[in-house]
Amino acid sequence: MVQSEIEAQNKAILAILNEFPLGASLAQLQDKLAIQLNIRTLQRRLTALTKAGKITAFGNQRTRRYSLVTPESTIRSAKLDYVLPLSQQALAVRQKVNQPLTLRKPIGYQRDFLDSYQPNTTFYLPKTVRKHLHDIGKTQVIAQPAGTYARQVFNRLLIDLSWNSSRLEGNTYSLLETERLLHFGQTADGKQLFETQMLLNHKAAIEFLLENNNEIGFNRYTILNLHALLSDGLLIDPLASGRLRQIPVLVGQTTYLPLEVPQLISECFDQIIEKAIFIQDPYEQAFFALVQLPYLQAFEDVNKRVSRLAANIPLIRENLSPLSFIDVPEQAYIDGILGIYELNKVELLRDVFVWAYERSSARYAAVRQSLGEPDPFKVKYRDLIKEVVRSVVVDGLNKEQATKIIQQVAQKSLPANERTRFIEVAELELLSLHEGNIARYRLRPSEYKSWKEVFK
Repeated sequence: MVQSEIEAQNKAILAILNEFPLGASLAQLQDKLAIQLNIRTLQRRLTALTKAGKITAFGNQRTRRYSLVTPESTIRSAKLDYVLPLSQQALAVRQKVNQPLTLRKPIGYQRDFLDSYQPNTTFYLPKTVRKHLHDIGKTQVIAQPAGTYARQVFNRLLIDLSWNSSRLEGNTYSLLETERLLHFGQTADGKQLFETQMLLNHKAAIEFLLENNNEIGFNRYTILNLHALLSDGLLIDPLASGRLRQIPVLVGQTTYLPLEVPQLISECFDQIIEKAIFIQDPYEQAFFALVQLPYLQAFEDVNKRVSRLAANIPLIRENLSPLSFIDVPEQAYIDGILGIYELNKVELLRDVFVWAYERSSARYAAVRQSLGEPDPFKVKYRDLIKEVVRSVVVDGLNKEQATKIIQQVAQKSLPANERTRFIEVAELELLSLHEGNIARYRLRPSEYKSWKEVFK
């Protein structure tokens, strides 16, 4: 083939890529090319153009995309090096929020974005999306008491959600390091103290959501206490933990300027809570929290973490698969949030949310399957079993003392025909206790270690 023909093909490829600022796939290029090129020839041309520094490639082999090298592409390529199934509307949002800050318009809090949302009339999630989420998130314990499913996958959920939510904030703990910290209290070498504190705060907040079923919901008590737990030891002003923001704040990587007047912040916060309460669909309610809580910036810091855990409230309550943000690229989440801040556009964050939930629901379906069917008796008396086991350990009781306490609880709290079974289950739980499962009883490693010395 003559050189002039190759150059014409390269020129045609570059012209098409100019129409795709966020990158084009191999299929898109082949579809747009006016000249006929088979797939192997097109791949050779793209490889040559990449080596020549005229284009850049990102994504894995199956989802690879190509884009022109521009003065800013070196900066943007790292940010855009994630490939998710995004709609055209989401791609448009991503393109706008990845422009240089100097080209993005400064914008303040738009009260109409909240005012215009009418529960069960306005929907951020289309009907087809909500149905899809219900189909993949439905569990076998849907009719059981609230929180049953989340408790069944608690050990995995605790690690996954703590790690992924912290990772989205730049925490450098690995998944295994997180597991050792939360299950055994072992801090990782070379990590900053705030990273350790961030993970421990997530553990406390997740346990809070699962242990207070009657009080948990979209109310001031829940959201303020979620913030208090997640921000513990991480704020410059300790009094700001669990308190609505009293001072102006600036948000990095964006031209968005949040509200500054404390009275308006409180007013909008209450309005978010009020609207969330009336949203009937649990997935719409979860996504509403992911959108509106960070947008308001109701707290001095830790707003996004609060929203990620608050999004799980309706899922836990309805015994649906929880959302733990497994595998979500940090920049994809950030771009979605920037779309809310600067454009009041939910499409990009919505696509990230749906993709993340697909990953999470598949994960917990597999975890739940590996556990087998739950014992109905244990489900029925789960809280009482947990309470008596914790009491035995915290009070440092030996086997003889533990037996007496379990018998007393059974005598006092259970009908006669269930007492023997309760004693058997509680004693087996005590004998099965080890460092790897003490978190389910809210026990610290030091409490367990002291108890083991006397439980003979």
